[in-house]
Amino acid sequence: MKICFFLQRRFADVGHTIICNLKESFGFNQFCAYVSVRKSYDFLKNQKEIAYTSLILDEDVHASLYKETIDYVYLKQLEKDYGIPNLWPYLCIDRILMQGQLLREYPHDEPLLSYEEMQKAIQVTSKAIIGFLEKEKPDAVVISVVGSLASLLLYHIAKKKGILTINIDLIRVKNRVGFTEDYKTFSWAKKIFEKVINGQQKIDLTKAQTFLKEFRDKPASYIKHATPEYNNQAKRIGNITFLRPDKLLRSVKWQFKSIARDIWRTHKDYTDILIWWEIWDKFKRKIRGLIGYSDLYSEVREEDFAFFALHYEPEVAIALYAPHYTDQIHVIKQLAQSLPLNYKLYIKEHAVMVGYRTRSYYKELIKIPNVRLISPMRNGHDLVQKAKLVVTLTGTVGWEAIMFKKPVITLGDVYYNDLSFVRRCKSFEDLPYIVKDQLDHFIHDEDELQVYLAALIDDSVEVNYVDLWRDASSFDEIRYDPGIKRFSELLGKKLLEK
Repeated sequence: MKICFFLQRRFADVGHTIICNLKESFGFNQFCAYVSVRKSYDFLKNQKEIAYTSLILDEDVHASLYKETIDYVYLKQLEKDYGIPNLWPYLCIDRILMQGQLLREYPHDEPLLSYEEMQKAIQVTSKAIIGFLEKEKPDAVVISVVGSLASLLLYHIAKKKGILTINIDLIRVKNRVGFTEDYKTFSWAKKIFEKVINGQQKIDLTKAQTFLKEFRDKPASYIKHATPEYNNQAKRIGNITFLRPDKLLRSVKWQFKSIARDIWRTHKDYTDILIWWEIWDKFKRKIRGLIGYSDLYSEVREEDFAFFALHYEPEVAIALYAPHYTDQIHVIKQLAQSLPLNYKLYIKEHAVMVGYRTRSYYKELIKIPNVRLISPMRNGHDLVQKAKLVVTLTGTVGWEAIMFKKPVITLGDVYYNDLSFVRRCKSFEDLPYIVKDQLDHFIHDEDELQVYLAALIDDSVEVNYVDLWRDASSFDEIRYDPGIKRFSELLGKKLLEK
């Protein structure tokens, strides 16, 4: 069996470890990869553990667009074969190409390419991926996250060619990670859930019941990076701690190294994050944090309210799962007008986003008569429990609200839409009626929730996936992590089911 991996950025270290484990435990010995970021590409080329049959670097593919001539006949056929229903979603998901973000911090919003260059980008990338798949003929494609032009093209082209396509995602239950053939849900867990509901299969509910009790008794975020406590910039003082002598010295050393790296870099890639822009954007964010937002916040009162938690941006949760609802201010305006007249709409910032959005952004929100902006330091679980209704694009807040037995409305594709008592809104025209229905007629189904949660747990593993991806200090730390071993075992079993 030949397996193709999409190895983006720091995931290359984690992905390569998984590949080594698959070879060792299952005897798979043919691997190829589409790689993002030259450092990861060089690492994979120079390592000796896996003889990749082919490696393709996204940055090299992108560079070729500047020598490309637009082939409108080709693009028209590509749109016919792989359009969803047109080719724009492939471009719009890519935060670098469309907003210039990642290279620059949010709220920077300027396309990296011209309209003609965007057409060339999708042309050269699709040609590279189609040629790569036709040459390598993999039996399966494994994608860490669908969040760029290349990864979304790889996903849909591989699916269209009948190749087993496996996505990795967090089930948002502690540190558990699952797999799916459809990024809109957990496909294998959904099949288990449906079989149990239809009486075709039995499942042990013990772990699900235990988790629900623990969560309801002592709610906790499934990921530490998303908590106010972890993000010290949520408080004014957190924006000047970098001036401590020890931190300042480390920062200056790092900046000089980064400047030297940028100057002497042999390859100039479109994904390069330049230190001077990084310093400038961070400076502006620190200033915003020092000025603060506290005068814009309202107190939580004993009143009827719906709750909407702002999403982190840019993020797959919006760009992939809710591409038509990326303007959150507009979403909030529509939602505020869809509530009963006596209801307030409480808005809370994502803890990680504090300092990134401008004061003018929040001022635009609080101009809406029934909107109240709540401090990001306020406990989100407490707000969910007090809310009469929770509305989200595709956020974790919706999943947590479900576990608190609250009515939930989503505006995007998210796995917990599989539950019968969650309402998915696909048009703002329908939103007032869905809101009324959820407020007046909502009935929580605990049995259904327990079965669904049990299916998710049954088809996932415990692994510190995000920590290893973000913070691992060495390859050995990843290689010998017991969670990665469990992860690789489950992935191997999925591959053998083909």
